[in-house]
Amino acid sequence: MRCVIARFPFDLTKTSVLESMKGIKPEQVVGESVIIGRRTYPVKQVGQVITRQDRRDFSAGEVLRAMTQLGFTCRGLPRAAVPTRVLSPLQQASAMLGIPVTV
Repeated sequence: MRCVIARFPFDLTKTSVLESMKGIKPEQVVGESVIIGRRTYPVKQVGQVITRQDRRDFSAGEVLRAMTQLGFTCRGLPRAAVPTRVLSPLQQASAMLGIPVTV
């Protein structure tokens, strides 16, 4: 498959990516990740290995798009929890009693 990463065209196949990542120890995953074989790699590490470019030269989205098209499982950033409304002590006590209090 032909894809463009950091303005450079690459001909990638699933086999070539597997071969490139063989023997590479995965770094700690903090953001987006790609599962290659039985290991989970950070997207930027995969991009650096397969393109031989500096991580600052390409975006995680470019690599995620290419890896998804090749059939690898990709995981995005974990979603932040939605902040819940903090109840005042009066509202909390009223809620426990089943009496709604509007403030």
